[in-house]
Amino acid sequence: MKKLSYLITILSLIVILASCSDSTSTNPEDQHQNSQKEENHNTKEKKSSNNKENSTDAQQPFEALKPSEDAKPLKEKLSEKEQKQMPAPEAAGSKQARSIPAGQTLVNGAKDKSNGPLKNHRLVAYYGHPNSTEMGIVGEMEPEAMMKKLKEQAQVYSDADPSRPAVPTIELITTVAQRDPGPNGKYYRMTPEEDIEKYAKLAEKHNALLLLDVQLGKDSVMNQVKLIEKWLKRPYVHLAIDTEFHVGKGEVPGEDLGQVNGAEVQKAVEYLSKLVEKQDLPDKFILVHQFTDAALTNKKAIKPTENVEVALNFDGWGVSSDKHEGYRKYVREEATQYGGFKVFYKKDEPVMNPLEVIKLDPSPAIVNYQ
Repeated sequence: MKKLSYLITILSLIVILASCSDSTSTNPEDQHQNSQKEENHNTKEKKSSNNKENSTDAQQPFEALKPSEDAKPLKEKLSEKEQKQMPAPEAAGSKQARSIPAGQTLVNGAKDKSNGPLKNHRLVAYYGHPNSTEMGIVGEMEPEAMMKKLKEQAQVYSDADPSRPAVPTIELITTVAQRDPGPNGKYYRMTPEEDIEKYAKLAEKHNALLLLDVQLGKDSVMNQVKLIEKWLKRPYVHLAIDTEFHVGKGEVPGEDLGQVNGAEVQKAVEYLSKLVEKQDLPDKFILVHQFTDAALTNKKAIKPTENVEVALNFDGWGVSSDKHEGYRKYVREEATQYGGFKVFYKKDEPVMNPLEVIKLDPSPAIVNYQ
């Protein structure tokens, strides 16, 4: 009887072990599939963890103007003295190496981990309001005629520096600072949505970029950003902030010089960065206008992200030597990442030509015309 009980116990153990063995074993095909899934997962994780320094800008929705066939490299247009003064190229084989030393657009020591429009291109923009002939060239011409002239101006920059093809850009004023409080008490007027939409479609039609400019009045940066968010969700639309028109209690835009704290700009940077991620958009940039110390304070608070670039634009007008000095002071010595430079067709003395603009240090990543 004991022997029979012992035999039954052994048989039971054999059945249990066999069952366990069947449930844990896999055939070679299953093992291969599991291994492949794990490899794909690891590869995906690795790709997502890498920064964008080496990625292309294929997803950016614009068409840069190719240099003419006879366009010579920028280096060949410079004197020997100018070449020596230009930044030296990075070591050969470096991931950040440039084809020529001249025309470096990043502020000294800055990096761009994004895949934004400024990384490999120069933006050439026309600035203004669609319903005003006094605020810039955008309002001085019919849209298609303006676009034609803008492309011609941008082409000159592509030819002047073939290493950085130019992208036509429309800088449209979307909120206009006013000297009266208006119905909202915020001292600004919103550009009609149909006008914004008209120029949005114009930019899209011509594979150009649209830069929406806010003048703030007594409103906050973030409130203004939210006013135009539905356009910022489009892949070819970016943001510009006119700091001088943001005034405080007891002040009036146009009479008192306004200012913006860099911490407020940073809120917009971070907001736009989250928008890019949430909407799965191509990387964007923010342009911050400044022509005097008081207009932009606390610059150290402004930090670009991995999907939002930042450019500080010097937009003073007048004698070219003064403009050189202003760009050196407010951009070369204080900018976070990139520099921008405004050219006034009617107010500058003389109007600097594209090669003169490109030779600024750092070379402007954005050149806007008013």
